[in-house]
Amino acid sequence: MRWVVALAAVSLAVSGGPAFAASAPSVPSPETLCTVKDSRIGELSGLVSDGSQLYAINDGGSKVEVFVLGRDCKVQKVLTEKTDPFDVEDLARTPDGTLWLSDTGDNKKGRLTVALLELNPQGKVTLHRLTYPDGQHDTEALIMDKAGTPYLITKDILGEARVYRPSGPLASPGPTSLEKVGTVKIPETDTQGGPVGSIGSVLVTGGASSADGTVVALRTYTDAYVYAAPDGDVLAALQRQPVRIPLPGEKQGEAIAFDPDGTLLSGSEGVGQPLRTVRGAAALAAQSGAPAEGTASTGTNASSGSAGDGAGLPVLPAAGITLAVVGLGWFGFSKLRRRTRR
Repeated sequence: MRWVVALAAVSLAVSGGPAFAASAPSVPSPETLCTVKDSRIGELSGLVSDGSQLYAINDGGSKVEVFVLGRDCKVQKVLTEKTDPFDVEDLARTPDGTLWLSDTGDNKKGRLTVALLELNPQGKVTLHRLTYPDGQHDTEALIMDKAGTPYLITKDILGEARVYRPSGPLASPGPTSLEKVGTVKIPETDTQGGPVGSIGSVLVTGGASSADGTVVALRTYTDAYVYAAPDGDVLAALQRQPVRIPLPGEKQGEAIAFDPDGTLLSGSEGVGQPLRTVRGAAALAAQSGAPAEGTASTGTNASSGSAGDGAGLPVLPAAGITLAVVGLGWFGFSKLRRRTRR
């Protein structure tokens, strides 16, 4: 998970800066809701809310395991099932109460398939395997639109996340092929936090949608980007100018969610880390819904560059490659516990 930030450091150093700068009028500062002290939730990666309870998952895991928390961050119960995932990274919830676990982590880019795990309110898990059309990707963000269509947003070291969705109805166990439907450009920011500071500000680590599907959000290690989706169209939303909400001081921020009232929730890996809220975040998105140049492009034939940026991928000089190798050596051992099956 962390090794990619080393390459990001090099690419940002030569890329010439972000393609756009998102901003928001009078963005409230995050406030602490509660602190996650339960040692069983040491790698918080996905979060959803139904208003009274929170549902949380760890990064990875050897079985389906969803922790149900009160608003005090205390575990009330654990939803478990014997299905053994590879690397769960995000969590979504549809209006019928079904939880969707995004088993899409792939740090080493070695998986032949990724998967969505559908956990219904009765506790049954349905496996939906997925395949990318263009090779392997490490993906940590899942957004479900109001019609129940899943969108996967990659964690890209160059700050340009790719957006995929199933090309047809989800099969079980599948696989169902994914199609690339767009890209989202993520800028570098100076928000403090994350495992390596500003480098982590371009890496998408989580996604969320509001209860009514009219607002969607992506987050990095350091910031949240909130997009208006008045008609529930995720792709159209990601072409609009987002509201950037800084989330400073999160140790390794990967979790993001909305309360039904539009409050944004965020959280970080690590026992003793707080869950925090930004009230009125969904309403802020409605104030900034204009199309954004250089932030996103859509369509199954979208190019590797963002719409309107006029630039391709940066070329890394030899010195940069050397830095990347050194970085890989430093970060590469933190997640070697990941298994290589599936």
